[in-house]
Amino acid sequence: MSKIAFIGLGNMGLPMALNLTKANHEVVGFDLSDASCKEAEKLGIKIAGTAEQAVMSADVVITMLPKGEHVLSVYQLVKSSLPANSLLIDCSTIDVESANKAHALAALDNHLSVDAPVSGGTGGAQQGTLTFMCGGTEKAFALAEPILKAMGKKIVHCGENGAGQAAKICNNMILGISMIAVSEAFALGEKLGLSHQALFDVASTSSGQCWALTSYCPVPGPVPTSPANNDYIPGFAAGLMLKDLLLSQEAAHQAGASTPLGANATELYQRFTNDGNGAKDFSGIIKMLRGHADE
Repeated sequence: MSKIAFIGLGNMGLPMALNLTKANHEVVGFDLSDASCKEAEKLGIKIAGTAEQAVMSADVVITMLPKGEHVLSVYQLVKSSLPANSLLIDCSTIDVESANKAHALAALDNHLSVDAPVSGGTGGAQQGTLTFMCGGTEKAFALAEPILKAMGKKIVHCGENGAGQAAKICNNMILGISMIAVSEAFALGEKLGLSHQALFDVASTSSGQCWALTSYCPVPGPVPTSPANNDYIPGFAAGLMLKDLLLSQEAAHQAGASTPLGANATELYQRFTNDGNGAKDFSGIIKMLRGHADE
């Protein structure tokens, strides 16, 4: 059993923290949102008054925050309150540069650290089936892995510092592009008189098969658990997909990589969110591709 400080108790962080308590870890949480803290406390998580108080006796500090600047701010804030030899695990999805700066901050005080962004959405967080993509030293990963196993089904060591964020950005660029491709195919199929089920039955067992189709089909019917059957309530919000695509393009620019489909996907999701759909599931982009995003 470990003493864990969990900072960031939002839609992803709270169920992750709850899974840690189910695994008999001692969890103290903190979030800037009073509502999030009250909800966590109601569900049995001890809440600290500040981030500094949350980490004071922690063996492990886990952060789940919106942006790199927030992660760096927390690391700076709590560094003087951390016990010696703490392990810092950042599960946020942030830019690679900020991830590397977070590792550097941890190393200044001889703390081990891992960047461990996740895939699997709120459903995976609730069910404890997330995939963790981890960057850090072998020693840091070995310490982090048993903690992450309480929250996830697959834990992958992708390489040194920042490699987890790199893997997450590349994975979600694939996802954003493939969802647009699947949505365009269904929109075309509709125009050609194909039923949703017929196209699904063919493509899901043919060369067009992909996760965006078989697990997250953007039209109601073929995959009963997909958000398309629930008015595109996320799931994985379009605003978060846009965030990840923007990170992919920032990384591509810095690395000198050509990602034309990634760039086009970013532009389309920017349009979709600009039209007020950022809180809808990202698969809802099919409505914009049909030409009636506001219906």
